[in-house]
Amino acid sequence: MIFTQPEKILGFQLNHRQTTFTKTILSMNKNIYKYVGPNNLNKLLSSTEHVSLKCSRPNEFNDPYELFLTVDFNERPEIIAFYSEVVGELPQLPTTCFSLSPAVPPMWAHYAQNLEGFVIEFDEEKLAREFPESSFGNVNYRDTPDTGLTDMLHRASAIGKGRHVYMLQQGVFNSAYCTKTTCWSYEKERRMIVQESKTRLSGEIILMDVPNECVNSFISGPRASMDTIAALRARAAELGCKYFQLKIGKSSASQFFINSIGDPFVFNGTSIVPSLQHCASCQEPLINKSRYCSWCQINETHMRDAAARNPYRMYARHGLLNSYIAAMDKISRMEKKK
Repeated sequence: MIFTQPEKILGFQLNHRQTTFTKTILSMNKNIYKYVGPNNLNKLLSSTEHVSLKCSRPNEFNDPYELFLTVDFNERPEIIAFYSEVVGELPQLPTTCFSLSPAVPPMWAHYAQNLEGFVIEFDEEKLAREFPESSFGNVNYRDTPDTGLTDMLHRASAIGKGRHVYMLQQGVFNSAYCTKTTCWSYEKERRMIVQESKTRLSGEIILMDVPNECVNSFISGPRASMDTIAALRARAAELGCKYFQLKIGKSSASQFFINSIGDPFVFNGTSIVPSLQHCASCQEPLINKSRYCSWCQINETHMRDAAARNPYRMYARHGLLNSYIAAMDKISRMEKKK
């Protein structure tokens, strides 16, 4: 099997029904986000000159079914034999993964260790300039093989011309590197394939050293320790970049951010921007034009009125609260048995 050089594959723009990695600056996202657990803080920030990011090869990706989403392998054996001959094994190039959003709750839970970690915001255009031989691509999410690639495999097998084999190789490469099953779609993943010469080994871990100039901000999680917060704030001050902390409000499930002086920010789909409407007290963004959120408008009169209308307080004053709750629990158990 002869596979086209990976560097050539990276620069190939496939106009069939495939998602592609591309070096074209026009298609780049403005900012991309790396979720990190607190235990990796010192490893990432061990140098004052750069931030070290872990890279993985395709055989280490966390979705074991990614490579089944290229062509349909439930084909006749002669078709699969041709695929094996002209495509074979996927080149194992170093890859590092980002998200398109810093406000994805499952990402904070899984990759930032239950909101105790942090996120690094990178400027993708600066990354591309620092690593010009690297390529970026959004991950597509689907649960079935790509019919366009399968058609391409049949065409290459039947016609036997070099250009069809070339296009098949490009298509398989691009699809394999940027396709995952739909159960991973919450990640909103964007991948960067890194030139081998731009990586280094630290034990068995592949690292790429990203210059500080590529960092836009550090974002600590709402459960980050004081040590983590202090380290991130200090590094942000050294780099002259922004620092935020993710906040969990009381009025909605939408996350927001507070900068180092307490100003509120929101993620608008591409960038972290100042909040235009927020509570003057707790800073949580609001969907209406009130000066304060409902929680921060509560006063003593509201509290007294709520207490007066709470039936449990009346039951407690007469010594009936425990027996009332026991009776209600019994009714609930009986209902469940029906």
